[in-house]
Amino acid sequence: MKTNTGERIGLTRRSALKLGLGTAVAVAAFGPGARIVMAQEGQVLKAINPAFSQDWSPLRGGGPPFRWNSIWNGSAMYFNAKGEIQPYVLSEWAPNADFTVWTLKVSPDATFADGSAITAADVKGSWELSAMPVTKNQRVDQVLAGVAGYAAVKDGTASDISGITAGEGELTVTLTAPDPIFFQRLANHIAPIVKVSVARGADGNEQPDWFLGAKGATSGPFMMESADLDAGAVVWVPNPNFFGPAPKLARIELTSVEDSVTATQLLKSGEYQAHTELATPTLVLDLGADFAAGPTIPTSQHFWFSATRAPMDDPKVREALILAVDRDGLIRASFPEGPHQKADMVMNSVPGADDPAFVPYAFDPERARMLLAESTYGGPERLPKIMFVGISSPANEAAAQYIAEQWRQNLGIAAVDMKPQIDEYVGPDQNSVQIFRDDVGTRVPDAPSYLSGSIASGSGNAKGKMGGYKNDKVDALIAEALALPTDDPNRVAKAQEAQRIFRDDFMFIPWYQQTMSRWATANVSAMEKNLDWQIIEPWNISIG
Repeated sequence: MKTNTGERIGLTRRSALKLGLGTAVAVAAFGPGARIVMAQEGQVLKAINPAFSQDWSPLRGGGPPFRWNSIWNGSAMYFNAKGEIQPYVLSEWAPNADFTVWTLKVSPDATFADGSAITAADVKGSWELSAMPVTKNQRVDQVLAGVAGYAAVKDGTASDISGITAGEGELTVTLTAPDPIFFQRLANHIAPIVKVSVARGADGNEQPDWFLGAKGATSGPFMMESADLDAGAVVWVPNPNFFGPAPKLARIELTSVEDSVTATQLLKSGEYQAHTELATPTLVLDLGADFAAGPTIPTSQHFWFSATRAPMDDPKVREALILAVDRDGLIRASFPEGPHQKADMVMNSVPGADDPAFVPYAFDPERARMLLAESTYGGPERLPKIMFVGISSPANEAAAQYIAEQWRQNLGIAAVDMKPQIDEYVGPDQNSVQIFRDDVGTRVPDAPSYLSGSIASGSGNAKGKMGGYKNDKVDALIAEALALPTDDPNRVAKAQEAQRIFRDDFMFIPWYQQTMSRWATANVSAMEKNLDWQIIEPWNISIG
């Protein structure tokens, strides 16, 4: 088995690690006057994880375990169901006049599961720990990239973020450039607040497996009671010192089931009530509209072209491959009953996503054949094998196979292959993969932030999935937009222009806009998630 980063680890070292029994009590308060309340008897949520996850650190910023971060880890703030920011570990935040310095106050009631106070130093240290390169947090850039001194920690030349100063109950954060929405970037569980004295070693790096043996070092409504990683089983119980409302569940039991057909049957039978992330073409038909229901969030899934790898190094080939796919058929093949909806552009569900000047890619097989003939490759017979990665679910596979069939029918392309992970290719093929299926999005409802993390040259998506994509006009427009106040219409207008320019570089096949499904049966309440995949109010989850 592997961690999220693909590193092989010894299973017996952490097999069946038992962390001790927890008590079914919790503190019901987000302020003074805390009261002790018993969790409801019999309220045991049984959930399915789609992978045997060997790494449960809450600091990875991605992977199946990340979906459960909000259960056992507090975040700085969070977005509610209406997209409004709510205080959590941080109770107040305010900028200076030019949005370059922010003052953040820690809630005086915030505590860890062991009862100790969460300090400003814990907040600073948690962010630094998430930024350390050895931690391999997949999305920490989205939170801290604009903070002075962050880059030095991220590249391994420092362990202290110089732009963050921790005082008595508050932090001062200095940015490298004005950012009117910096406070929104903190409202997520990408870099949750953990007890730094337990989680961080003397060298500044994360202590191995600290989260398994020290349940008192976490800050959410539940704490990990036990973990049997060989069996793929994790159990959480209420945190007796949670500083928020008392959890209603007495226990959460998570079991790994990799086969989606088996998982679906277990959910249909009622033996299990929730799933981490079930993506099948027949999800709605199998488990009902309520299971799949949820808001459309600013996240979208696409097929990205790596322009440095043949044949994607020819813009005419890229355009031909896009125009040869009927994208209405693509969404029908992958999600015939929903819940996701067809996407035409990179961004969705943020101000500016309804750009009337944006022209979607057409389905035009005739022009696609002409472009392929005019390309440096001259036709399908001279193209190298086209390889996909990220084909890791039934819906992903249905979509990729549909695209491959469209290319076969409309362009005569026959040599196509697809794998879940890039390391499943061997030899030269591993460095020749041209198409990456992956999501992009934003943890804030903001157009330039969406594009900054997906198509700007500094984004991980541009550097990795798109093979170092860079368009100076796109970068300049995004940077200009990010510096403008949120009420300036040019903030959206510049982002829209950047997206239109990117469109004409023919770097992706648009697929779908993400619906944030509940992934819970109808008898489970409060499983709604926000734009960050956080369960909005995990303390309110109940069965009935």
